[in-house]
Amino acid sequence: MTTIPTEPGGPRGGMPGTWGGARMPIPGNAEFAVYLLMWIVLAIIWAASDQVGAGLFCTLTTALSFGYFISRGIAKASRVLEQ
Repeated sequence: MTTIPTEPGGPRGGMPGTWGGARMPIPGNAEFAVYLLMWIVLAIIWAASDQVGAGLFCTLTTALSFGYFISRGIAKASRVLEQ
């Protein structure tokens, strides 16, 4: 048997129609946009050039991903001190 919550907004209160708990951040940030743009440019260069093979494309994608994750780590680490 289920019970219907009597409090507005669910068991933890809040705005009507919302449930309490963790909220996911909105995806998308400036670092990801730059990462995606750079990867698209890299993919175009790979497709158009005979000098950039699949191995070099994978190496450059790995280096680009490493840089992106390091930048996200630095951004998150700087927010720890704010709290």
